[in-house]
This record gives sequence, structure tokens and C-alpha cells, in this order.
Amino acid sequence: MTQQLLMIEDDTRLAAMVGEYLRQSGYGFTHAADGASGLAALEAATPDLVILDLMLPDMDGLEVCRRIKSLGGNNSEMASVAVLMLTAKGDPMDRIVGLEIGADDYLPKPFEPRELLARIRAVLRRGAEVGAAGPSGGAHKAMRFGSLEIDRDARTVTVSGHPAELTSYQFDLLVTLAERAGRVLSRDQIMEAVRGRELEAFDRSIDVHMGRIRSAIELDAKDPKRILTVRGVGYVFAKQQD
Repeated sequence: MTQQLLMIEDDTRLAAMVGEYLRQSGYGFTHAADGASGLAALEAATPDLVILDLMLPDMDGLEVCRRIKSLGGNNSEMASVAVLMLTAKGDPMDRIVGLEIGADDYLPKPFEPRELLARIRAVLRRGAEVGAAGPSGGAHKAMRFGSLEIDRDARTVTVSGHPAELTSYQFDLLVTLAERAGRVLSRDQIMEAVRGRELEAFDRSIDVHMGRIRSAIELDAKDPKRILTVRGVGYVFAKQQD
């Protein structure tokens, strides 16, 4: 089945160019020129991924992202929708805020269509790869670490029976660490395991995602017991937990 993309972008010339390129690459493509029509299109036909510009004429793109993630809280199909943000080059704050509220990845403008395609493929591949097989290729079962349970088949995380809200990318990051509990992983190793290949030589956005994961699964995100930082190296998922 053809994967469906929705682009929410007020630059119609850019959207037309991107749409033609992505259709030639085998994707279904729909365009909305503002936030309101984008949200309406999203509810009318759930896409696999939303390409979201942060500078929209009627509402802040960050607010659109919040609403998309809010819709996912009440709709299991909508919960799987990934969001790739288009941000202004050199404006890290928008990227950080966007990642914190649930975006799966970002791409600064101006961008090359080939890089956009690579990022779309990487984001869409994450869930399929993690759902199909782990490092050993064996059958997936729920992983339990004290009060924390990670169900790879259902792609859900609970803490003491309560659901932890994570994006698709954050879920994959958590699974990557949990499957290698006790092993210190560098940022590059984590990104390579999750994305399938390294798209950037160095990406501090992973720290933002780790902070969001900690907020969702730790009793005290400022004093984490599950995901520990190894200064100068990366992260390790603790074997022994509550």
C-alpha cells in the first residue's frame, strides 16, 4: 500500500515541487496551505507522515504539532502519525521546542529534496524495523524493568500500569537502549541503530529526545535511575531498576 504524506506549507511553489518529487518517489501526497486546512485534511484521511512548516499564516506550526499529538491521544490510528518539521535555518529553539512536544525529526530550510526524502524514509522505517525484529531477530515480547514495561509489538510503554506518552522516534530510542541494557552507547551508535544510517555527523537533538523520554518514564527526570548519562560518551539503560 502506498504510504501517504501530508505537507502543511504556505509556500505553494515549494509544496508543488516537493509534491512532484515525492510522488515520483512512490508516495501519495496531499498539500494544505495553512494550519486549519491541514488539521482538517489530517482528520479526513490519516496520513503516515506530516511534513509541517513552522511558519504558517493562520497559526504557529508548533501549535499545529501540539494538536496533531493531541488527536493521537484519542485515536490509535492518529497516534502513529509521524511529524517532520521544516524549520528556519539557524533557529535551534524552534527545533528544541518542536521535538519536546512530539515531532519525530526536523529539517532546516532551505533543503535539498533528496535529504527530505532520506529523512522521510528514515522516520517511516523506524516503526517497521523495530516492530519486525530486534537485534537477535527473535520474536518480540514485552520487556519489564521494575514498574516499567515496554511492549514492542503494541508499541506501548507503561509505568506502574499508566501509559507513558512517547513519539514513534522516542519509543524506538527507548527500545534501542532497553534491548542493550547495561551497555554504554554513544549518540552516533544510538542514531545509527534507530535511523538505520547516520544522516548527520552530530545531532544534539537526541539529547532533547532523551530528556522527553526521561520525563515520561522516570520518577524524577532530574535524577534519572533508568536512562543514565555517561559524560563524554553517551547513554546507558540501567539493568537494575525499581
